Amino acid sequence: MSNIKIAIVYFSKYGHTRLQAEAVRDGAASFKGSDVLLLDAAEAVRRIDELDAYDAIVFGSATYMGNMAAGMKSFLEATVTKWGSGKWKNKIAGGFTNSSNFSGDKLNTLQGMMIAAMQLGMIWVGVGDIVGSNEPGAESTVDGPGPDSLNRNSASIGPMASSFGVRTPDAPPAGDLKTAWNYGCRIAEITARFHP
Repeated sequence: MSNIKIAIVYFSKYGHTRLQAEAVRDGAASFKGSDVLLLDAAEAVRRIDELDAYDAIVFGSATYMGNMAAGMKSFLEATVTKWGSGKWKNKIAGGFTNSSNFSGDKLNTLQGMMIAAMQLGMIWVGVGDIVGSNEPGAESTVDGPGPDSLNRNSASIGPMASSFGVRTPDAPPAGDLKTAWNYGCRIAEITARFHP
């Protein structure tokens, strides 16, 4: 079996989503036989035809005003050239996001990326980690899962990180980045199952 190829395309204005993207990349790269490419959204638009050769494409965007950032939206709009030709049909897809609060309507950002992937005929992969699986009992407290907790934002569609206006590299916190790392590994594992 040949290596699987995974591309991670992200938009990050302040660096938080980039740290998430790097964690997804590192998780995917930990899977034996994976080649991983990390591109910011503007570069990905310029190199969009190269992505045809990838088995999985993961989207990442900061959430601004309850929606994906304009930079990611521009990239997804550029994928219309892949829609009509079916070039990305049956590729594995996924997505992740960061905002300054626990909610920030991040779900809307993930849904937007997922719908774009569905339009392209891709196969979406969710998180897989249950809330606070590394902090047993945290959900039975008023404080809930802490910053070191896996999937503390209780996401299913894709990893969510919360940075609360804290500058990088202190945010996103360790648990959010570990959730992103696990997600990258999951993307690679599932891509390998579908890869000939």
